[in-house]
Amino acid sequence: MTTARRRPRVLLVEDDPGDVLMIQEAYADLGRSEDLMVVNDGIDALEHVRREGTFAEAPRPDLILLDLNLPRMSGREVLHALKTDPALSHIPVVVLTTSSGEEDIVSAYTGHASSYVTKPVDFEEFVAAIHQIDRFYSEVARLPDHVA
Repeated sequence: MTTARRRPRVLLVEDDPGDVLMIQEAYADLGRSEDLMVVNDGIDALEHVRREGTFAEAPRPDLILLDLNLPRMSGREVLHALKTDPALSHIPVVVLTTSSGEEDIVSAYTGHASSYVTKPVDFEEFVAAIHQIDRFYSEVARLPDHVA
């Protein structure tokens, strides 16, 4: 018996408008625009996943795409807050950043990131990377049912 796969709700935490636009276009290509939510800084990211303030009615994401270099609270701090909160630690976090520095990679995995992806500079490669991440979490990986 085959169980139908559900499409994960994705929270993109990204402050670069160009990168946001490319990722939105990648999700539009997949027919998945409605599954992508966007916040532009670390504080809003945590408020969103905790459903606080203006995000009180927001759905909790099944997957987070997290930039490291964010205003108000860095991606490293967001990752730490997520992974040390028992109510949120189950949410996979893909670090999606421009840095290819070994220190950042080790720090992300030590902080329990699910994976680390360096943003390609080329538009088509960037979109292909987003499609691969989506395909993995939509078709290959198993995610827990939507948690309240």
